[in-house]
Amino acid sequence: MCLLNDYILKSPSNTMQVLNQLKIEEPERKEFFLEILSDKYCRLILEAIMDTPKSVIEISSEKTIPLSTVYRRIQLLHDSKMIRTSGVITDEGKRLFLYKSKIKEVNTSFHDGKIDVDVVFNKN
Repeated sequence: MCLLNDYILKSPSNTMQVLNQLKIEEPERKEFFLEILSDKYCRLILEAIMDTPKSVIEISSEKTIPLSTVYRRIQLLHDSKMIRTSGVITDEGKRLFLYKSKIKEVNTSFHDGKIDVDVVFNKN
């Protein structure tokens, strides 16, 4: 399930702006989003890549998460559009993927039996 895409808005002057905040309205998307954030490894990974793109090895080492767990969670976060992936070629000629969180902040509230979920996006 795709949760987050780049949300674009046309301003009155017809220029494109990327939204920096989104309220998730659909109940199914809210549940899936909150389920991902309830996973401690997903939260640790998002925290590690909030400000600086990092490789799986860097994330694993920094957060002491097994490599296989980081790979599985990165795939889940990638499929959910919660992270950006970029690649570089190392001096040895190997491809190295770097990951960065698209999410800067998540605010949730529960009132009158209703859950509100607001996502604040990272600025690149």
